[in-house]
Amino acid sequence: MTDNQQTASAAAKTGAWSPFRHSAFAMLWTATLLSNVGTWMHDVGAGWLMTELSPSPLVVAAVQAATTLPIFLFALPAGALADIVDRRRLLITVNLMLGAVAAVLAFLVSQNAVTPTTLLLVTFVMGTGAAVMAPAWQAVVPQLVPKEELTSAVALNSMGINISRAIGPALAGFLIVAYGIATPFLLNAISVIGIVAALLWWRVPASRESKVPPESIIPAMISGVRYALHSAPLKSTLVRAAAFFVFGSAFWALLPLIARQVLAGDATLYGILLGCLGAGAVAGAILLPKIKGRLGPDGTIMFGTVGLAAVIVLMALVPNWYLAAVAAALAGVCWISVLSTLNVSAQTALPNWVRARGLSIFLMVFYGSMTIGSIMWGHLASHVGIPSALLAAAAGAIVAMLLTRNVKLNQSEEMDLAPAMHWPEPVITGDHEGERGPVMIQVPYEIAPEDRARFLDLMKDLAEARRRNGAFSWMLMEDLTVPNRFIETWREASWLHHLRHHERVTGADRLVQEEVWKLNRSGAQPLATHWGSAG
Repeated sequence: MTDNQQTASAAAKTGAWSPFRHSAFAMLWTATLLSNVGTWMHDVGAGWLMTELSPSPLVVAAVQAATTLPIFLFALPAGALADIVDRRRLLITVNLMLGAVAAVLAFLVSQNAVTPTTLLLVTFVMGTGAAVMAPAWQAVVPQLVPKEELTSAVALNSMGINISRAIGPALAGFLIVAYGIATPFLLNAISVIGIVAALLWWRVPASRESKVPPESIIPAMISGVRYALHSAPLKSTLVRAAAFFVFGSAFWALLPLIARQVLAGDATLYGILLGCLGAGAVAGAILLPKIKGRLGPDGTIMFGTVGLAAVIVLMALVPNWYLAAVAAALAGVCWISVLSTLNVSAQTALPNWVRARGLSIFLMVFYGSMTIGSIMWGHLASHVGIPSALLAAAAGAIVAMLLTRNVKLNQSEEMDLAPAMHWPEPVITGDHEGERGPVMIQVPYEIAPEDRARFLDLMKDLAEARRRNGAFSWMLMEDLTVPNRFIETWREASWLHHLRHHERVTGADRLVQEEVWKLNRSGAQPLATHWGSAG
């Protein structure tokens, strides 16, 4: 059975709604939906309020920039923070702070005391809070549902975002007209109460307590980047994400211009297209387990890419309102299929100790690709026209898909990424404990001549595992006087870093190590020696 067939078989055992069987997921999903409705109301209110405060298009556009810029600035530090502190407490604290900021803004607006600068500052603060929470929110999903239901859970979360996107702006428009511009901000502040209550109710599953003090922010960020650089499953996911989102961003970036210029419509048509897009995303979330069960993760990405490219071509060549509405719904199905599949691939590539940091890197690639793509397609459209830019984006999406088709997703789905804890506890003497470093570790091997090639291949995989977990300056040396006698050497920043390495070795890493040990002439685990600075 192929990997895609195994994935398909596993996906078929779960339904689109199965995560709702778990009370923690259902409670947090519902609370998040209501909170996201409040967030969308806030965003619409802020944009509309800025049109009243300042007629400058640049200043109005700055509201959106102030919302998304924090992702670029704070995603990785936020991921590091979410990995070294209690995620539940972090989410509660940040939500309370955002609720307080929204309440203050509602009061200032009701008193006509808001200036453009104040609104931009508050929007940036709200965006920063969202950026801090995003990796933590994604990292807790595997704690809410079993592994086999992760795909459905991620799709349902995406569906919830699209539902809130459909409800929030429409509700905000009604409330602004009926009750005043301060109302969306006040309701956003109130919506925080539900999500904080749900987080207080949730009891986080017990996990193994670390014996080592947590990392500080900067070393934790470095550890996260190092893990990403040496994790083939995560790198593959990031490559596939960039290949899709750079070209798929053309649809989102040019959709307002498609509605106004290509389809000769107005704001009503634009709203209809967004509504169809949201409805398609909801339908896609429901259908995703069946789609992925039939096609597997890589086939699902191809389906979503080809489908979105077809939508973009239709939008460029056939200026028909009804066809555009149907195409927008198809775009929603394709978009959520790809986004959810990539998110699951990133989730399964990460052990818990680095999950939020890895997901923050995924978010940075997502937002970075969308930003670069939006600028690129907008610039091209201004020179060659909207239809030509759309056709170029569609062609680019297909070419990128073909070029990356051998970069496989969900490579870690069947791997055991739980801590193996099979290394013996190292015992040292002297004063080398703590942050003093660096330290050097050496592991000797004696290999039979017939096992040499196999040993060298396995050591490449072992080297990547060492580097993922904190090693640098890794090398494998051979005794020049005794053939097939090797010594593996690497360094780590400090003794504490090495102890963290002990805790981070996964079950999958252990399998590689045991294969290496079997080739050792003794047939046993070689004795490692640890060296510290003599000065």
